[in-house]
Amino acid sequence: MPTALRAAISVVMLAGFYLLGLVQLALVGWLLYEIWTHAHGVGAAKLSWLLIAAVGAVVAGLWRAVRAKPGEPEGLVVTPEQAPELWQQVRALAAEVGTRAPDEIRLVPEVNAAVSEDTRLLGLIGGTRRLYIGMPLMQTFSVDQMRSVLAHELGHYSGSHTRLSAVAYRGRLAMHETLDRVGTWNVFGWVFKAYGWLYRLVSSAVARRQELEADLASVRVAGVEAAVSSMRELPVVDAAWNFYMGRYIGYGWELGYAPDDVFGGFSQLYRARADELAELREQEPSDETSRWDSHPAIADRIAAMRAAPRTPHAVDGRPASVLLPAVEAAGLALQREVVDFGTRTVLPWADFTAASMTLVTQNRADRVFRSAARHTGVPAAGLAEVFGLVEAGRLGDLAAEFFPKATRAEAVAEFAGVMENLIELAAVRSGQVRWQHSWSEPARLVDRDGQPVDFTEIAKLAVAPETLEEARRRMAERGVQVETATVVQTRATGQGAEVLGAMPNVKVDGGEHADLILLSKGFVITPAPKSTDDGDKRVAALLGGVSAAELAARYRYIAFEEIATVRIDREVPVTATLLLHDGRTVGIEERWTADKMGKSDDLFREMLTHLRDRTDR
Repeated sequence: MPTALRAAISVVMLAGFYLLGLVQLALVGWLLYEIWTHAHGVGAAKLSWLLIAAVGAVVAGLWRAVRAKPGEPEGLVVTPEQAPELWQQVRALAAEVGTRAPDEIRLVPEVNAAVSEDTRLLGLIGGTRRLYIGMPLMQTFSVDQMRSVLAHELGHYSGSHTRLSAVAYRGRLAMHETLDRVGTWNVFGWVFKAYGWLYRLVSSAVARRQELEADLASVRVAGVEAAVSSMRELPVVDAAWNFYMGRYIGYGWELGYAPDDVFGGFSQLYRARADELAELREQEPSDETSRWDSHPAIADRIAAMRAAPRTPHAVDGRPASVLLPAVEAAGLALQREVVDFGTRTVLPWADFTAASMTLVTQNRADRVFRSAARHTGVPAAGLAEVFGLVEAGRLGDLAAEFFPKATRAEAVAEFAGVMENLIELAAVRSGQVRWQHSWSEPARLVDRDGQPVDFTEIAKLAVAPETLEEARRRMAERGVQVETATVVQTRATGQGAEVLGAMPNVKVDGGEHADLILLSKGFVITPAPKSTDDGDKRVAALLGGVSAAELAARYRYIAFEEIATVRIDREVPVTATLLLHDGRTVGIEERWTADKMGKSDDLFREMLTHLRDRTDR
């Protein structure tokens, strides 16, 4: 089936979605007329209310979709005066694929490129065209690879793939809004869900065909080798970007710090990790896809590219950044446009890494210090109190919390790794060492001369009473003061935690209605209404707006470290009692009628079993 015909069918189906809503509205109107013509009283009123509620959800979703408009375009506008060679390339490629050049080029903070068009009269009249280019691609691709990407995107214009984008946007929004509002009890919802399933099937097939057409435009204009090369490089750049955001920026960002050059840092990492990225390039591209995917599998796209007719093309292996003069300045300008630092402290990269790693080390130590305070009976503890437990032969009691499945002797031996972190913190706080930034390897501790330091042997000495004094002596020789390592956060927080699941509408302590959020470091209990309706939607909306750390700070938070043991009274539905170290108890009861969110109830049972078993040794 030709792509144009597929697209036309997709648009007709979008119109059908609206028509289906009008038909259902008319049907309800007729039913209400018949009810009140032939019946009266409470029964007629109840039936009328059910019909109105059912069709009301549909009408509300459609009305919001009709009134909605796509958001404002994002990114940094790049003018022809700022990047003449980039614009020259884009205009030349547009002419080669047989389409009008875009009116705007925008840089965006994504490993992606895209096009859009503001059209009128259901796409019959063209409007402003925008080309979006991911900054990471400009930093890592060659000119040949970038030409291939640009030709692909412009191919969407030449195939008129963007003409109906506004219509498609409204159609997708209509389905999302409507299907989100109707429940399983709603017969009108059943019809819309079936229709939505069919539309997604057709529209995904259309999108995949359009991608293959745009790929052929890329091959024709930029050449097979450039097209294949860019397709194979995209997953590599994407993996590097995710690694960069997670390992270099993510930790410090959550802790309240930010680097002063977000995009410039990625460029440096990409060059420094060349060997690791080369290994990624050796991997075969994925050949897996789903009927719901808007893009074919990369392996299938590459196969289609290689099967296309070949035409000779001049090779341009220069870095794509030559198309964008002063690419570093452009990265900083994009950062000002799209990055919201909030109240974070913005630091140069070296200071950002040092500050972030110091706080990571402190947070890990605080977890130990809080337990040490409980074992020693003091309000706030530090390394000195931990050494006191070692000296008294009680380190095994503390170590058992961190290595619950080990014997007492094994737990003490394993605790040497934890002790090393505590000594590192003391060394940093004493001003004797600092965390050194590196793009090619993890940050490491170095002394004042920049030489790596290692406290492994001292940590091993520090976990045994008979060698503790030797550990103290060696620390003193290096200028490390034990008393500098003390607790900062005396209460557990959700910093660094991840949301793993949620259980709407549980009962807490026998009566309080709440939603239970399952974090990787504890449980968050949020207030909930007595009714169990739409609990999944309420929790999903909550989780979509805040981080795990914010949830823990805003609502009642029970960290795993505060739980002494667990009593599981019933497996299905789950009924359990958490016994805390301070003597309090928290009862949690799952309700039969509560909404389900995936397999969160199974996960909750696993968490409870683990918490119980860690103390039953």
